[in-house]
This record gives sequence, C-alpha cells and structure tokens, in this order.
Amino acid sequence: MIKRFTEHSANERTYLAWLRTAIAIMAFGFLIEKFNLFLDYLGLRVGDERLRSTVSAEVVGIGALVAGILIVIGATWRFHALKRAIDSETPEPYSVGRSQLMLALLMVAMGLFVLFYLTHRLF
Repeated sequence: MIKRFTEHSANERTYLAWLRTAIAIMAFGFLIEKFNLFLDYLGLRVGDERLRSTVSAEVVGIGALVAGILIVIGATWRFHALKRAIDSETPEPYSVGRSQLMLALLMVAMGLFVLFYLTHRLF
C-alpha cells in the first residue's frame, strides 16, 4: 500500500481539477476567437459595420489560451511540490497561494469583457 495514499489521491484530484479548469479556459478563448470570426462573417454578409470583429476580442481569445497553458504549468509545479511535501517527514504549513485569486480575477475579467463586447455590438 502507498504510504499516505489519501493525501496523494487528494493531491491528484486537485491537479486534475486544475487541468480541467485550464482546458475550460482554453476552450473559452477558442470560443471567443470563433465567435469573433462569426461576427466578422455576419457583418460582411449583412453589411453592418457594428458586427465587425475587434482586436480586443482576438487579444482576449489568445490571452485565454496562454492563461490555460500557464495554469497547466503552474498546476504541474504545484502537484509535484505538494507530492514532495506529503512524502516529507517534516511538517510544512499549508497555504493557499495567489493562484486561486488570480484565476478568479481572470474569469471575472473575461466574463466582463464578453458582457461589454456583446452589449457594445448589440446597441
């Protein structure tokens, strides 16, 4: 039996949750890019200049893809650091890093951008 199996499996579940979050953020960035392309096409077909794409949507889409990649890298680093801490015999304090706060702020910023982007396009 693996020593401290419960802690290791919890660490692995957390790691997999971070990976799912990163995939969702990358998919969101891809969705923004595709929606931007759709609006561009629609604007050309209808002849409405308000439906044309903007650079800001492309920047947010690419930014979300980059953020997803950075989350995968950070989650992998955190997984291995916690694995070493679990295997260690010396007690180490557990602290919640800034990564959770940064992820929450990123998601709020992306949500606000999409809200403003859509309302600006419609009115």
